[in-house]
Amino acid sequence: MAPSTGRGLMLDDQDLRSLPQAPLYRTSGTLADGRAIHYYDDGPGHDRRAADERDLAAFTPAAELRIDPLTRQPVLIAAHRQTRTAGSAGGRCPLCPSRPGHPSEIPADDYHVAVFDNRFPSLGGAVGGRTEVVCFSAGHDQSVAALPRQRLETIGRAWADRTARLSELPGVQSVFVFENRGAEVGATLSHPHGQIYAYPYLPPVQAAVVRAARDHRVRHGGCLLCAVVEREAAGPRVVSGTGRFLAYVPEAARWPYEVHIAPRRCAADLTALADDERDELMALYGDLLRRFDGLFDDPTPYMACWHQTPLHHRDVHAHFYGQLFTIRRDVDKLKYLASSESGAGAFINDITPEAAAHRLRQSG
Repeated sequence: MAPSTGRGLMLDDQDLRSLPQAPLYRTSGTLADGRAIHYYDDGPGHDRRAADERDLAAFTPAAELRIDPLTRQPVLIAAHRQTRTAGSAGGRCPLCPSRPGHPSEIPADDYHVAVFDNRFPSLGGAVGGRTEVVCFSAGHDQSVAALPRQRLETIGRAWADRTARLSELPGVQSVFVFENRGAEVGATLSHPHGQIYAYPYLPPVQAAVVRAARDHRVRHGGCLLCAVVEREAAGPRVVSGTGRFLAYVPEAARWPYEVHIAPRRCAADLTALADDERDELMALYGDLLRRFDGLFDDPTPYMACWHQTPLHHRDVHAHFYGQLFTIRRDVDKLKYLASSESGAGAFINDITPEAAAHRLRQSG
């Protein structure tokens, strides 16, 4: 391992500790306020040793975890996020590479994939856990759907590596990878990026999936998601697929256009895939993003979520899946979470899953 250079920066060799199957072209360092930053490159030979020259106060996460006494569901209180950066007026995007007169969150003057601790985190501190930002490209107007396959593979390696490392943190129970694209779904910055949350508790959706998986194993034996994938593979809701992965609209889809992506075999999370499997998955993911962008005349706002198996429940549930959905139900119509959804938690979908699957097949 190379010695430290610059402001807390240290170059990693082709790191095989987390993913021993393939090299990681990763450079790790420290930002001016003490937060970590990691560059993941498509290949070797890139110098990411630029130091963060900003004058920033020490990083001190300040979130609070409360429990709703009526539903017993956890709620994160993170009032400091009210002051987080929104928009990029004047071209001063905090996720673009740094340039003279514009130091950003990313000190290098170029990058492929960059991951750093969120400056306005929803987790951390007394709550525990961690939130990281994942930038998919140095290009401000780039979209993940348009990235070349090699970059998608780099993103997959970065996701898997961060999953492995965050899973090692004390108290972490679940690692959740996601992307919000578009102002309609709450993205405050248009630069192509996502986040990773390392939760110190089980979020409600994952807790519900664990309960359902446990019940299925007791009643029927075997893996719940394996049974779902086998059933969907022979039905009308398949959108696309490969030899090892299936993309389908779920039978009880909540959103107008929603696709689940699952391995055809049990794999607990992204780290459980071999290199060629993960590369195959990322190629399928890129195909699905392009299908979503083909639905309407302009880029489709979407949320992409990777539901990885919680760390302490793999005895009953060991099969991860991705979820890609949009709140747009037509060119000029959005699916709003009104009283039934927001108040009662009872979703109503205006488009049948079979019709959504048909249109997504046609948009490819």
